[in-house]
Amino acid sequence: MKYIGAHVSASGGVFNAPINATKIGAKAFSLFTKNQRQWNAKALDNKTIDLWFKELEKSKIETKHILPHDSYLINLGHPDSEAREKSLQSFIDEVQRCEILDLDRLNFHPGSHLRQISEEECLDNISESMNIVLDQTSGVKLVLENTAGQGSNLGYKFEHLAYIIDKIEDKSRVGVCIDTCHMFTAGYDIRTKEAYDKTWDEFGKIVGFEYLSGMHINDSKPPLGAKVDRHDSLGAGQIGWDSFKFLMNDDRMDDIPLILETIDENIWTQEIETLYSFVK
Repeated sequence: MKYIGAHVSASGGVFNAPINATKIGAKAFSLFTKNQRQWNAKALDNKTIDLWFKELEKSKIETKHILPHDSYLINLGHPDSEAREKSLQSFIDEVQRCEILDLDRLNFHPGSHLRQISEEECLDNISESMNIVLDQTSGVKLVLENTAGQGSNLGYKFEHLAYIIDKIEDKSRVGVCIDTCHMFTAGYDIRTKEAYDKTWDEFGKIVGFEYLSGMHINDSKPPLGAKVDRHDSLGAGQIGWDSFKFLMNDDRMDDIPLILETIDENIWTQEIETLYSFVK
């Protein structure tokens, strides 16, 4: 069974996220547990935590279908050791917030070399940082998101994701989130059944479906291989509807959070309903 939702607002408190998810008919959702553009955040207070669990229970959405996202400021692959340490401590705080909210996974962008170190050294920094985080926390899976390859961001090749996973000591606590827009603009075609099957077979061989822990369901404004990260509404971009029809009938994507990050939140309800209508 598919569990579709969207990245909803947690403005005013994390407890608002399940409320906002319910409003759009979601069976899954994503959120930021703190302001994604600031380093520091006040600790979660008891009232907020209690309201979170109350609203989550009312929503009937299971925690395994929630895919929280970390701050955009964090770069676990940073070439500067002090800057990387700052990112590391912030990331540990994000994981601990997930622990408090009983969330079992945290989605993040791997990191960037900023054109100052090699790709391999950056990937090593990321995996080393992740091992430290796993050693200092418990119960939360670190979910690497594939990127579009924009700028100096790594994670746009399946091989990048596999390289990092290979160096993680506790592989039971590492996963992958595939963003369809990022996948497409990184050069992986999914528009026809033949291309879709080829790309996902490649993912299975290089990374492995056992690591697929969530997806971001987005169409793409830029064309195939553009290495530019610009989402579009479903069916309105360069990918088109067929790929999402294939996905909705692919049981490899069952029982994980499938999260819309499309550009018009006013049609999220409609997009969710349309996706469910594709299930045969």
